Amino acid sequence: MERKKRIKYLVSILMILFMIGVAEWTGEKEIIFPEMAALTIGLWIVDKRVWRVKRSAIVWLMTLGAFAGVCIVRYSPLSLTANLSLAFVLAGLSLLCSRTTLIPLISACMLPVLLHTETWIYPISVFFLSLILVWGQRILERYDIRQPIAHSPSDRNWKKDLFRWMALLAFVFPISALAIGTENTCFILPPLIVTFTEFAHSKAGFRNRPVQIFFILVGAATLGTVLQWVGYTYLHLPETVVAFVVIGLLFLFFERSGKFFAPAGALALIPMIVPQEQLLWLPLQAAVGTALFLTVAMIVFQQCYKWNRAQLVYCITPSVLRNNRKKRNSNQ
Repeated sequence: MERKKRIKYLVSILMILFMIGVAEWTGEKEIIFPEMAALTIGLWIVDKRVWRVKRSAIVWLMTLGAFAGVCIVRYSPLSLTANLSLAFVLAGLSLLCSRTTLIPLISACMLPVLLHTETWIYPISVFFLSLILVWGQRILERYDIRQPIAHSPSDRNWKKDLFRWMALLAFVFPISALAIGTENTCFILPPLIVTFTEFAHSKAGFRNRPVQIFFILVGAATLGTVLQWVGYTYLHLPETVVAFVVIGLLFLFFERSGKFFAPAGALALIPMIVPQEQLLWLPLQAAVGTALFLTVAMIVFQQCYKWNRAQLVYCITPSVLRNNRKKRNSNQ
């Protein structure tokens, strides 16, 4: 592994451990913002533009999203399903008005609603963590460790974009109602909704690999859950030790596979903040939620039923099988 890449992995792990360590030291779980793992992957590790957004906008958008989420919990008289939908709508409007594609903003806004977070420590934490993230990206670029990427605002078509966000809401609301009504709230973990939105909006290559993304997300949820239960609950290891192993293994997988998917980083840290009674069921519920959201995204938004046979076969074939087939063909 080249030196620059090792440095990016190292500082990314240190950033996450700093967040977990401060939360553990102060006893304030609200400081842990799992989406920071996703942002670290997208802004520090990957040498390409993952989201169209200015550095300054990252700080104020994430902070306002976190602030809005806490305000909804504290002051909204609506049901949990309605509040989650309201948080989703506010995040979508913020992205439209700012002409950015910072989809993790959805998680910043919806996470406190899902977990009933009322303390202002959460948005304050998101502000400082986002500030460090932006500051760190500037330093990495200055020392030529990360490739600088020029900002260009995303295209905006108000009519088309509003219709798309309304269509997204039309599925987020009933799936949220299903999850809450059946007391399976891990169906709608914010990283899964971020993934759903990414698949519906993005033209990136990962939209052609839904099966691979499914296994990455479920694997990340399982990894985080098992290590949290074994390391923290059973062995009583510090959270920082558990987080180090979780993120280290996840980064190792990304490096070996050559494929990065930022929401998986957030999903791997989610087990650290969910209630203890939900922990062991989290991977199964995450699998169901991932399957639901990916299926809707592929059928309704990507219209995969219009794809040709070769594209469909590529789409549903796991990458491991594709790679093995390529190796066999190359050896013949």
